Amino acid sequence: MIDFAWFWMFLALPVPWLVRQLLPPAPDSAGPALRTPFLDDLESLPGGQPAKTSRPLRLWLAGAAWVLLVMAAARPEWLGEPIEQAVSGRDLMLAVDLSGSMEIQDFVLDGRKVDRLTATQFVAGQFIERRAGDRLGLILFGEKAYLQAPLTFDRKTVRVLLDEAVIGLAGDKTAIGDAIGLAVKRLRDNPEGQRVLILISDGANTAGAVAPLQAAELAASAGLKIYTIGVGADEMVVRDLFGSRRVNPSQDLDEATMKGIAEKTGGRYFRARDLDELEEIYRLLDQLEPVERDKRFYRPRTELYPWPLGAALLLAGTLAVIALRE
Repeated sequence: MIDFAWFWMFLALPVPWLVRQLLPPAPDSAGPALRTPFLDDLESLPGGQPAKTSRPLRLWLAGAAWVLLVMAAARPEWLGEPIEQAVSGRDLMLAVDLSGSMEIQDFVLDGRKVDRLTATQFVAGQFIERRAGDRLGLILFGEKAYLQAPLTFDRKTVRVLLDEAVIGLAGDKTAIGDAIGLAVKRLRDNPEGQRVLILISDGANTAGAVAPLQAAELAASAGLKIYTIGVGADEMVVRDLFGSRRVNPSQDLDEATMKGIAEKTGGRYFRARDLDELEEIYRLLDQLEPVERDKRFYRPRTELYPWPLGAALLLAGTLAVIALRE
């Protein structure tokens, strides 16, 4: 359907008529000195001058040009079919560990071994793509915690920033408490019950100014729910000068603290030993924190004013040509 954004502009339609009625006519100081009643007959003869365009026709052309000009000023728009948008209103922050231990290659992706950060980027990136309707943010932490992306509906940018993260960017140590504290600071002013933090780490807190459990108490008082994910395999084979041996690459993972953080804030702790478990965790998070909460509709608008404006200019140009030929 067609709509007019500035419908009140149609009030200008009678302006030319009002001007004609209220203002005196212009004086005709250039009238002919001698009137010839048979001039029109002379002009109609072969070789005579063309007859002038009738006054009513010119008035109709000028009136139509004015109507089209007013119509263009009223900004006609074509309204498309309503399009549904899912909006959850949830503010979801991701906190990803970039400490040195994240470079351990104990995950398998597409048949090749990859480090823990690469596996996290792959699975968390797909999770980000599915969160249409949420505002997402990204915290990267190592020895210190940094806000890499503030809360935004621009999921594409958040995923790009996550994919560009590199191990050691924030230092080699792990400041879990500082990452939680930064999330609390960024989410405390948002509506309660809609604040979620997903914290991914593979170690224990070894740096920072705030202890993790103390930060979790602060998060609980601010209404922030935290889901913690401990990443890293329980066993891997390494080769050295003495041959092959099996080691536990996740021996530094402080699962007790990660569980305590989740319990204090009403969240859950998950253990991801391989890529399949990590993917399953994010699918479960989609169920625990569903995206769609309410629906909104919008109608795309296409501006149509160039068409009446162009037609008005065409009529005005026609009147100008007629005036020059007479």
